[in-house]
Amino acid sequence: MADLFTTANLFAFLTLLALEVVLGIDNVIFISILSGKLPEAQRPLGQRLGLGLAVISRILLLLAITWVQSLESLVVFTIFSNSISGKDLVLLLGGLFLIGKSTYEIHEKLEVEEHEKHGTGKAMATLGSVIAQVILVDVVFSLDSVITAVGIADNLIIMISAIVIAAAVMILFASSVSSFVERHPTMKMLALSFLILIGSLLVIEGWNPEAAHELHLKNYAYFAMAFSFLVEILNMRVRTSKQPVKLHNQPTLPEGGD
Repeated sequence: MADLFTTANLFAFLTLLALEVVLGIDNVIFISILSGKLPEAQRPLGQRLGLGLAVISRILLLLAITWVQSLESLVVFTIFSNSISGKDLVLLLGGLFLIGKSTYEIHEKLEVEEHEKHGTGKAMATLGSVIAQVILVDVVFSLDSVITAVGIADNLIIMISAIVIAAAVMILFASSVSSFVERHPTMKMLALSFLILIGSLLVIEGWNPEAAHELHLKNYAYFAMAFSFLVEILNMRVRTSKQPVKLHNQPTLPEGGD
């Protein structure tokens, strides 16, 4: 047990914790957008269930780390002389789902008015459908998160501790993030664009992981996302007197408390 509290392990824990929080932001944004489609009374439950499932899936994958590592060497099929492993297939399918789902959400928020005029507006999403989508994306994000954790720390206690603490941080701020995203339509569009970018990265990493790592695509993507977020924050501060546009199917939120 004394070997656990070493400088190397502390550094690995802090590094992993920071990365898990950053990776967890993707989960929070996706869960916030999906839970916003639920009836108002079910939104907090949808957020808690979504984040809880994210934590459980990460811990289960950590406990089954031997199986997770075997996915990287398990060739499922070969296409265009490119071997696709089990891990690659999960990333490819998850990335395509994120791209498709985020594009659909943008369409629904901006283009659905024509359908509503003809009385064919969409009903509220059900808790079951939202949780099913969250589980699908959680598996993809969890796989990426666990592989990252294994690459940084070789101690299961450290990995589980970092993931649980990062999850606690996500749960603590999930409601605030959800309210902020729902209150500012441009931020919601930006968040959906981020998810499309993340989905594209997952597809690239699934198709050619070596090239994705050599080119450090994630570094460029996260820099672009951080820069875009900063620009939008500045825009919001400069144009505080202007009322933001109303997106279709946007829930009504109480005033104040950004």
